[in-house]
Amino acid sequence: MSRFKPVAEQLTILSRGVVDFLNPDELKARLNESYSSNTPLRVKCGFDPTAPDLHLGHTVVLQKMRQFQQLGHTAIFLIGDFTGRIGDPTGKHETRKALGRAEVQANAETYKRQVFKVLDPKQTEVRFNSEWMETMTAAEMVRLAATYTLARLFEREDFRTRFQTNQPISVHEMLYPLVQGYDSVALKADVELGGHDQIFNLLVGRTVQREYGQKPQVVMTVPLLEGTDARLVDGVLTGHKMSKSLGNYIGIDEAPDQIVGKLMSVSDELLWKYLTLLSDRPLADIEAWKAGCADGSVNPRDVKLALGKELVGRYHSPEAGEHAVAEFLRVFSKKEVPEELPEHHVTAADGGLLDALVAKGVVASKREARRLFEQGAVKVDQQKVADFRAPLPPAGAHVVQVGKLTFVRLVVE
Repeated sequence: MSRFKPVAEQLTILSRGVVDFLNPDELKARLNESYSSNTPLRVKCGFDPTAPDLHLGHTVVLQKMRQFQQLGHTAIFLIGDFTGRIGDPTGKHETRKALGRAEVQANAETYKRQVFKVLDPKQTEVRFNSEWMETMTAAEMVRLAATYTLARLFEREDFRTRFQTNQPISVHEMLYPLVQGYDSVALKADVELGGHDQIFNLLVGRTVQREYGQKPQVVMTVPLLEGTDARLVDGVLTGHKMSKSLGNYIGIDEAPDQIVGKLMSVSDELLWKYLTLLSDRPLADIEAWKAGCADGSVNPRDVKLALGKELVGRYHSPEAGEHAVAEFLRVFSKKEVPEELPEHHVTAADGGLLDALVAKGVVASKREARRLFEQGAVKVDQQKVADFRAPLPPAGAHVVQVGKLTFVRLVVE
């Protein structure tokens, strides 16, 4: 008797939120083989360790891997320590800076710590592509290069655009998709997952596997998740993808109250995409919520709180999820100050209020801080401070609020 769920049920679960699917019939055949032989599929997803602080945008593909795991299959979390030292084509018409070995290794360890907040470590293989790429001979690299034509590589939009605009393209960049494809050969991947923007590289993997005598992997991509600032414009959800540099992200290592608070700022239109891609709730429940919000029987605020509770429970603990929701209701519904505040000690040597907030990491940059001051989003002891040149408040402890979500205790010495 197979230990796996019926194939039709697996397909329903795994198809949720998928953009590109090449192709369902192949996955069905693989699942049938897996079911009959009681053998788990090998499901690969690669990460280059260039930005190890994971946010919810990164977890969309990890959630899909987790679904495979929950159905009994093996997730292969591939850290591209070799390709990370080469430098990935960025898709932004320029070559990405290569990383040093020490930086790659440090980032990789951070990744390993964070991903097991999503994935089951017992069903996860953590692999590094330096295992096979550092031992590849020149002859083997030539054989790999022979599996794909230059014309097909120029089907990739950023390569084509850079060539047409006389922007430099290094030879190693052309090899990058082939190396990623060879990773699938080395790992004998049945399925490869990735973001929708990775579709070209994932399809190269199918070709490379075929050239090495393997059955080509099934390719499944997931959407890119818009950041918390995305809004409906002329009937279309508009906004940049979630990014730490844009400040529209929710990090999985952030404090529980920050996760819940940021989710509450998400537009009602974006909420349903977040639920579909990030929540474990059945789609039927999400549709019922959506219908309830449409007819006024359900408050979108309550749906956002439920998602916040679920995600904090996943990345911290169920108790933390309960507390974060209760704290949000207390602070924002009753207009009270949080019970527990981060405390920062500052002196006149730290400069003015803006400088102190940036120096202590309360605000990411002086530019962002200045914008918040000008918007009237900075308060000291519940009094707005609109002048970004304001000095530190008098000696003593003060409650400083930055935006709707951030409260700190600033102790001026």
